[in-house]
Amino acid sequence: MASADGVERVKVALAAGELPELDGAAGLRIGAPIARPTAVLCIGQNYAAHAAESGDAPPEVPILFFKHPNTVVGPQDDVAIPPNAQTVDWEVELGVVIGTRARYLASDEEALACVAGFVVSNDLSERDYQTKHSGGQWSKGKCAETFNPLGPELVTADEVEVHSLRMWSKVNGEGRQDSSTADMIFPVAEIVRHLSQYLVLEPGDLINTGTPQGVALSGRFPYLVADDVMEIGIEGLGTQRQRLVPATI
Repeated sequence: MASADGVERVKVALAAGELPELDGAAGLRIGAPIARPTAVLCIGQNYAAHAAESGDAPPEVPILFFKHPNTVVGPQDDVAIPPNAQTVDWEVELGVVIGTRARYLASDEEALACVAGFVVSNDLSERDYQTKHSGGQWSKGKCAETFNPLGPELVTADEVEVHSLRMWSKVNGEGRQDSSTADMIFPVAEIVRHLSQYLVLEPGDLINTGTPQGVALSGRFPYLVADDVMEIGIEGLGTQRQRLVPATI
């Protein structure tokens, strides 16, 4: 049980806007800011240069696909490569976390009012599963366990200018993606408003808003293998680091 002096120190720190670092914090696991969203909704090819490196024209309306909620893990957790997977790819993305229920929104202003905040999201993909095994849908390549590291923190909407954030990724210390959310085809407000016409967004739901150019699918870089290390980050939202490991069976 905490002492009276200890409780008082915490109260003073809270009042001052400061908290002491927890003993041993550096060695503790960091979990995802949202543990089990009702849904993980993803927008495909939302950066024109990424659509081009995928061999497609920029979409005229937002492309929607889903990930299983249990893909969400912490920002430093290992990422497990599925058995027989040969084409695992990284994707730094701006994650949008819904704060209030959103349905049939009429304006971008209403849409932004439903956003709790923003987070760094790594929308990992297995490209052969996504395309060759897909049957016309993408989710087979998106739903493997651990395929959505999230965090390290959820930054509230009033703390960040979301339309001009630098975003980047590295593999084994070598640069891959380097872009900005300013290059989005469909901005955050439009995505939220658009989705609300087709489904009800619930508090805690995650929307991955697309990735810029510089992924392995482009043919310019090798796909990920065991012991590779990914690092991704977004200005003002923090950084992630994951090691690739074989999935246990």
